[in-house]
Amino acid sequence: MDQKDRKILGYLQEDASLSLNDLAEKVDLSPSPCWKRVRKLEEDGVIRKRVALVDQDKLGLPLSVFVLLKTCNHNEEWLEHFADKASSFDEVVELYRMGGDWDYMMRVVVKNIHAYDQFYKKLIKTIPDLCNVSASFAMEQIKYTTALPL
Repeated sequence: MDQKDRKILGYLQEDASLSLNDLAEKVDLSPSPCWKRVRKLEEDGVIRKRVALVDQDKLGLPLSVFVLLKTCNHNEEWLEHFADKASSFDEVVELYRMGGDWDYMMRVVVKNIHAYDQFYKKLIKTIPDLCNVSASFAMEQIKYTTALPL
């Protein structure tokens, strides 16, 4: 990956709806070589997908809850079951296996505390062997970006 590729990625992280001609102009390439680079970045998996970022407040989902989980079971079969079930909840927008004191962390997006409580009850009914579940509620989003440093 060279500097042109990094420039392409920078502009696409900022606005993936840029036309090919506009993108090519910004990175000082003609459209055909620019398109080849974009396709190569996609084929190599550097660009995983292009999406629209949606404002969760405007959708009536203002509450982000960071849920920390500990399990009593650490085998491969449990992990696969957990990952499958936890990923299937629409409210879960991020899910991580962690190192340290907690085994997993998820970000859950809901409309209010009552909706989180309903989610919590579904979670503990669906996933066995959770030893501890702790939730922290975001009061204010200070920074949010999907752009990676290049």
